[in-house]
Amino acid sequence: MTRASHRPGWPRALLRALARRTRGLHLLRRRSAEAAPAFDLAYIRTGPRGGTPVVVIPGGPGLSVVFPYRSFRRQARERNLDLIMIEHRGIGLSRQATDGTDLPPEAMWVDDVVDDIAAVLAQEKINSAVIVGASYGSYLAAGLGVRHPELVAAMILDSPILSTADHRQERQAVRKLLHPSVPTPTGDAVGTLVARGVDPDDLLFAARTVYEAGGQGLLDRFLDQLVAGRARLTWSVLVGALSREATSSVPLPFINEFDLVGTLAFRELDYGAEPDGEPFDPVLAYAALADRYPSFGGEPFDLRQQLREFTWPTIVMAGHNDLRTVPAVAQEVASLLPEGYLVEFDNGHSALESHPLALLQVITWLRADTARKAAVGAGVLEGLPRRGIAAQLPTLISGLLRVDALLGRILPRGRSGRG
Repeated sequence: MTRASHRPGWPRALLRALARRTRGLHLLRRRSAEAAPAFDLAYIRTGPRGGTPVVVIPGGPGLSVVFPYRSFRRQARERNLDLIMIEHRGIGLSRQATDGTDLPPEAMWVDDVVDDIAAVLAQEKINSAVIVGASYGSYLAAGLGVRHPELVAAMILDSPILSTADHRQERQAVRKLLHPSVPTPTGDAVGTLVARGVDPDDLLFAARTVYEAGGQGLLDRFLDQLVAGRARLTWSVLVGALSREATSSVPLPFINEFDLVGTLAFRELDYGAEPDGEPFDPVLAYAALADRYPSFGGEPFDLRQQLREFTWPTIVMAGHNDLRTVPAVAQEVASLLPEGYLVEFDNGHSALESHPLALLQVITWLRADTARKAAVGAGVLEGLPRRGIAAQLPTLISGLLRVDALLGRILPRGRSGRG
């Protein structure tokens, strides 16, 4: 693979200028790789100093922290949290070397990303912090515990990743819900749609999005209208506007930039895992990008062994409806930790994205040294209002279905079964 020489056009340059005015922004000069040019690692620290700082690591890989988490940082300040969020190397303000070119593939290693976190804490003269990781960010959080355990006061693993073998449990959970052979109304509806020619990969993405957003009830409503040919708008939004967003090779500047960090995703996290040849296989989500990145060479950590050595309290959060980092994985993670507390509650994937107030509540409990309270606090979390863009997905999907139902009374029914 050759090094990219991408230089920003005016949209990225404008966004970069706006991003550099972000409150609490700092830059830390880092070496991208041995014999490679340096780059400025961006991070944001907000909220009052004092108490134990909190480092929150989003998922992806590819999510920027500058614009998407403005609301989260404001909510954290309201709770007097000393919050740090780091712009992952290869993304947004941390995307380019000092010569203005994109960071090279040899700069994309999980160990180096983890060491970036440690370097920020050293720069800020922080001896230890509460480390919070969501989805892919949970793997980085755990990696910090492996490489720099002295920096961890406590930890939250939100929708955690345990190993590159997690896709087997993800595949099992998806097919238990969606496979046409499952003798349930959901399976019957899926079978009908596939028989009509609906692409199983598109159907998997749409159904998973709906299920994670609103559970079985919303999924049944969506599938019923889809079978009846009355979900045209909903389908076009789910499969057109939302589908492939996370796996696109075209970066959405300062929002989701997978193109550079995809190198570590494929090389170390096995994003190109071998499909089993059966329909509704979630590993196919990244299959179209596999030839652009290195093949899998082995993952950096053995968390099944290394989690057993963590000495700090760790809260593991799992959404009942998560079909990406499934609850079975979170349950295993909690069981491996010497002081692990499992919190399962009514949610989809990643509380940071879909229920940020729940995550902030758990952070508050953990900083107050009441991790055990979180373990029995699912009811409290479910009662909190849902805010944030992802948290509005149930409302959005329900609204689209209502519009589709109305249009269905006016327009001829879709003959393909795709809405």
